[in-house]
Amino acid sequence: MHSAERRGRLAVEVASRPRARWQTLYLVAAVVACGATGLWLWLVEGSAPMSPAGSTPLSLEEIPFDGAQAYAYLKQLCEFGPRPSGSEAMRQQQKYLVEHFRNLGAQVTLQEFSTRHPTQRRRVTLANIVVEWHPQTTERILLCAHYDTRPYPDQDPLRPRGRFVGANDGASGTALLMELGRHMPQLRGTIGVDFVLFDGEEFVYSERDRYFLGSTHFARQYAARRGPPRYRYGVLLDMVADAQLEIYQEQHSVRWQDTRPLVDDLWDTARRLGVREFIARSRHLIRDDHIPLHDIARIPTCNVIDFDYPYWHTERDLPEQCSALSLAKVGWVIHEWLKQTVANEGRLAVETAGNRP
Repeated sequence: MHSAERRGRLAVEVASRPRARWQTLYLVAAVVACGATGLWLWLVEGSAPMSPAGSTPLSLEEIPFDGAQAYAYLKQLCEFGPRPSGSEAMRQQQKYLVEHFRNLGAQVTLQEFSTRHPTQRRRVTLANIVVEWHPQTTERILLCAHYDTRPYPDQDPLRPRGRFVGANDGASGTALLMELGRHMPQLRGTIGVDFVLFDGEEFVYSERDRYFLGSTHFARQYAARRGPPRYRYGVLLDMVADAQLEIYQEQHSVRWQDTRPLVDDLWDTARRLGVREFIARSRHLIRDDHIPLHDIARIPTCNVIDFDYPYWHTERDLPEQCSALSLAKVGWVIHEWLKQTVANEGRLAVETAGNRP
């Protein structure tokens, strides 16, 4: 693992994880008391995305992506309770999601695989949910998220073995795709779109356990398959509902030569729409589901993630810490980028030799 990695599935700069909001409040109070105006301005500029000149913040009503409905989906997912892989709540959630996407007209399949339960030592069946829109097209785009939750809130300072429902880390990407699915039947072109919801991203009871089970299985199956369909590129959505949204460019996504044009295009779309929460600076180095997709399947995949979330892996990762407006902003950016890309027949030249038949 990279030397900057913290405990768990994500590698980040230690100094920036999690966002030290309480510490910042104390600093601001001290600065105001001392009258240090210059330092005050530095703190403000360093802790919040700056708006373009003359722009005003976007409201929920202005955005043509229904963030309120996406947020309602997020709450419905959380009502299943903790949803670790192999649990009854996960099975109920699977049934709910399959029915949701089929009702929207998608072709939905379960990609099942088995693994050994980390603590019970029995075999357990996991399942990725593959949602295909206009499956007759052979060149495709992959949008994905994980839909399992970690068994315990291991970063909770009081109850690291408590109850974890994963509103942002588990439900947010899935809820966004549920709402995006309502737009997909009308999105037609020579490039098709798949949603894939990964199981087993955090089937982790101790640091010895393996992460990214679902995405690794999917990547291996894809790599072993010859011929179409093939993915031009992929976008991973993770922790995108933070009420204090800040989405920096993830470092792997920026450093990979085949993925950097995709990053630039997504953040340029956000800039044109006035979504200031997409911050065009690299910040976190993150191990997530995009790693096996890129390294095994050879799919150029960008990780869209807000990792400055103070309730990460704690009991307080609840719907009230999330925002319909944040979901609306991210959903709008993804939908607009998708429309441009499908309409322009995949204008990004980000294919690798291993990504073509």
